[in-house]
Amino acid sequence: MHPDDERLLSILAEAAHAAAAAFAVDTDRALVAGSAVQHASDLRTDAAIRAVLEAADLRILSEESGGPGPGSGLVVVVDPLDGSTNAAHGIGWWATSLCVVDAVGPRVALVRNLLSGEVFSAVRGGGASLDGAPLRPRPRASRLADALVLVSGLPRVHPGWRQFRALGAVALDLCAVAVGRADAYVDCSVDAHGVWDHAAASLICTEAGAVAVDALGRKLVVVDHSARRTPVAGQSAVVAELVAAWPALSGSDA
Repeated sequence: MHPDDERLLSILAEAAHAAAAAFAVDTDRALVAGSAVQHASDLRTDAAIRAVLEAADLRILSEESGGPGPGSGLVVVVDPLDGSTNAAHGIGWWATSLCVVDAVGPRVALVRNLLSGEVFSAVRGGGASLDGAPLRPRPRASRLADALVLVSGLPRVHPGWRQFRALGAVALDLCAVAVGRADAYVDCSVDAHGVWDHAAASLICTEAGAVAVDALGRKLVVVDHSARRTPVAGQSAVVAELVAAWPALSGSDA
């Protein structure tokens, strides 16, 4: 690992630890007054993360607080609490997601499961890990008919997968694909996710030997708070089947 990447990964780990601490000390999971989507816990974890990243002089693009501002250099894409609705309802699947992006794309990534404490991480060209142990490619379904697929949104048709689950936190869903707990992931909605949802976990997937793409063939990770994408991930053959099936899955061909 390049020393700069090692330092960046250490900063992300510190930021995720700060998010976990902020989340743990306050049990207010309610929606912010006047908002239908933003929870008080989102804002607390965001503030804790921003304090760490700003001290490290890193630019920030956060779901909750916007950005990045004017300037050049590295940007950290932040989802302080991915799966905040799950957290509000006590459904055990939520995380902090952090990804350093440079001019090439995702460079260093970390996703921390805020319930189990598991930490997924990756460095571009340096592989992926779970709690510091390398994530190795492991046998997964080589065709959709054998696959357990994690989904977001409502599938409009049955495309022929073996089973599916909707768990509600994209970063952890993609990490489950990276570690082999699921065979694939597909967003059945049209452009429902911001870059903060998938930037870190898409790098973890690719560094673990999987494929992560946008269903519509666009560049998946862009440093743009307003951009939305439709992630699909898994082994290449299964991803190809899901991308082919996506118009019917999403209802966009109706």
